[in-house]
Amino acid sequence: MEKPISELIEFSIINVDKPAGITSFVCADRVRKILGAKKAGHFGTLDPMVTGVLPVAINRACRLSNYFMKKDKEYVGKMLLHREISEKRLADEMEAFIGKIMQKPPVRSRVKRVLRERTVNKFKIIKKEGNVVEFESDVQAGTYIRKLISDLGEKIGGAHMVELRRIRAGLFKVDESYSLEDIEKAVKSWNEKKDESKLREILIPAEIIKQVVTSLQVKEESIKGLLNGKPLMENDVCGKIPNSELFSVFFKERFIGVYKKVEEKDIIAKPEFVMN
Repeated sequence: MEKPISELIEFSIINVDKPAGITSFVCADRVRKILGAKKAGHFGTLDPMVTGVLPVAINRACRLSNYFMKKDKEYVGKMLLHREISEKRLADEMEAFIGKIMQKPPVRSRVKRVLRERTVNKFKIIKKEGNVVEFESDVQAGTYIRKLISDLGEKIGGAHMVELRRIRAGLFKVDESYSLEDIEKAVKSWNEKKDESKLREILIPAEIIKQVVTSLQVKEESIKGLLNGKPLMENDVCGKIPNSELFSVFFKERFIGVYKKVEEKDIIAKPEFVMN
């Protein structure tokens, strides 16, 4: 909260409520232009007609995207059944998809079309009116909801997705998201009225990496060496070393970098990203 807005923009994330009709890339680029940022990147693609949570990293925070992207996602949506089926049978068939499943990405996807194991945490009916079913699902990152419904359809005589909204992506929730119009208004107030309150509310400091990557504290005298790319040593660390493959390293509230665990004598971890 003590950072000036210009510094926040250099290393922040915005939880955008993506509208229908544009790609995730276009949405992130609009955020970049609104803020006058050099770079912007999103945490996980949504199809053009899908709405909802699209976290967008600004400037240097783009380097952290992989750590945030690989988290569970939650959706609500509607599917159209191709033939009549009882709600009880439909619920039973949907429940059969909960747990580990094998899924091949759809034809239009940009990734290689091979079977991949994915985990479905929740897939259930919210409301059924005739052949239109409102549903909710909670799935592992990389799970295609359109394909999940198509695979369900193969068991019940056909079904396809007609509407989808992402309501959570890892830490980011839809009731804490902002529209492109909200962001434009906040930037305008900052530029024209010198009122930074709304923009400060929208910009999430990327130091929240500590909520997804185990954090540890280092000594003040270690900061300079670490920022110059030095590996993380035992004698750099304050307190007990966490049992983790990745560390987000801090001195108090100052973010130093993300480090990956190694086993090389006194070296604990080597840097993947350093905030120098």
